[in-house]
Amino acid sequence: WPYCRKRCSYCSFNTYVVPAVDEAALRACLVREAQTLLRLSQVHSVTSVFFGGGTPSLASPSTVAAVLEAVAGAAHLPDGAEVTLEANPSSTSTSRLAGFRAAGVNRLSIGVQSLDDAELRMLGREHTAAEAQKAVEVARGLFPGRTSIDLLFGLPRQSWDAWAQQLEAALRLCDDHISLYQLTLERGTALAAQVHGGALPAPSQDLLADMYQIARTVLVAAGFRHYEVSNFARKGALSTHNLSYWRADQYIGVGPGAHGRFMLWGEGGWSREARVQTLEPVAWMREVRSQGHGTRSRVVLSLLEQLEELLTLGLRTDEGITHERWGHFSPQLSLQAMFGEPGEAWALQQEGWLVLDSGGLRCTWAGLAVLDSLLPDLLWQLQR
Repeated sequence: WPYCRKRCSYCSFNTYVVPAVDEAALRACLVREAQTLLRLSQVHSVTSVFFGGGTPSLASPSTVAAVLEAVAGAAHLPDGAEVTLEANPSSTSTSRLAGFRAAGVNRLSIGVQSLDDAELRMLGREHTAAEAQKAVEVARGLFPGRTSIDLLFGLPRQSWDAWAQQLEAALRLCDDHISLYQLTLERGTALAAQVHGGALPAPSQDLLADMYQIARTVLVAAGFRHYEVSNFARKGALSTHNLSYWRADQYIGVGPGAHGRFMLWGEGGWSREARVQTLEPVAWMREVRSQGHGTRSRVVLSLLEQLEELLTLGLRTDEGITHERWGHFSPQLSLQAMFGEPGEAWALQQEGWLVLDSGGLRCTWAGLAVLDSLLPDLLWQLQR
């Protein structure tokens, strides 16, 4: 769902603010593209569906229902399969959320971003902290144990103490899943212009590292499992859908600017393709109407590219890359053969950043916090 009511000051996603949305036309195209791509991929069973955006909670429940019916009609969608909807606190009335639940949504991801009104204004968010709190409470009543919240840290002017207080407030409010994202100042956004222009101060790298470490420590002490770089869950409430990305499973992207990775049968046998759909919604709809899908680019991934993705995504999780998963992509060359001999990966293991054992290759607790600095050495070893 590519549309928003307004653009946040930090957002560089493929989102559009328009006077009016032709929802019937968009719905018909989402349904048609889902059907086409499911047919092309020859997928028989779907384990999860995720409605992202934009602001999918601005869609009507009937649109969500239509897409889910299309998926269930083209492939097996088991009862109880995880169906997540991203929501903004400003579009989460009780009746609206009840409508999404009736349409088939069973998990909600709420973009709280901050519980401080001054920070929310700086971020260009539509809601207040009180409205965010109310939205989470309503969502937890309708989706108990399956309501996630997003928070940003490393904001201009944000102090360590303010962040620690916000974490405590989030713990009082949250359900069993929290996603924490360090604010990235993306080129072309209003917030980046303010920081680079000197109107707002950028936090130091040391402060960012301290904020991340306090968050990990506080959440783990509260019973959360730090199961992915930015994600924390307790009582087994991990996101099935997002785990499929990090495990390099197949996924189909539907809608303007959506990305997919799935296997296609061709003359040379099976190949894994990376697909990106046309970004602009009106152009995308035109393509879907004429050819059944709006795929703008298709790239067949080489074995090296597939292993690079598996490495960069898999090491984001606390389970890392299992021998079985690595063997699925590389039956000839094992994890042990690739990373167990003296070399870059071996050195990182000696330094306490990585572990390679009977479970597979994964980061240590310390390594997970500095993964981006470990990956270049690992990718260099893989490429050789």
